[in-house]
Amino acid sequence: MNALDMGWIAGLLLLATGLAWAGSGKPEIGKPAPDFELADQDSVTHTLSDYRDQWVLLYFYPKDDTPGCTAQACGLRDGFEDFGKIGATVIGISADDVESHKAFAEKYNLPFTLLADTEARVIGLYGVKMPGLKMARRTSFLIAPDGTVTKIYENVEPASHPDQVLKDLEALKNRP
Repeated sequence: MNALDMGWIAGLLLLATGLAWAGSGKPEIGKPAPDFELADQDSVTHTLSDYRDQWVLLYFYPKDDTPGCTAQACGLRDGFEDFGKIGATVIGISADDVESHKAFAEKYNLPFTLLADTEARVIGLYGVKMPGLKMARRTSFLIAPDGTVTKIYENVEPASHPDQVLKDLEALKNRP
């Protein structure tokens, strides 16, 4: 292999690394939320673009049926009717598989969609991957009907999160 070939290979590696890094940042407020395609707890495929023209709370959580994740999911379940009245959809994403999501949703009567990101691709796309683990940090994105990120919730407190999001949604919907 000559120096020219080595230069091309090095250039391609740098390009590939740059492209991979470019997709790993967190979406920005006011920018379009990255679209994706994942299966839910019933093996039905969803894309974010399926929910255009409605508010979406896209919440990432570490693991099904753990104390914090259960508290958060049950809080969202308990406020689910209020989210519906505002015209908002709740979608949870973790790296757990379809079967785990199904068991979790059935055990706690969760009325919303849980998406299985078993390869943590969407978790990475949204910049919420725990370092060294195939798990999401507890982070939520409020997405406007036009598909833009309106609010990002980091370091989410599971018990109070649903009330905070509902309060923010009310304020956003009443904004001129």
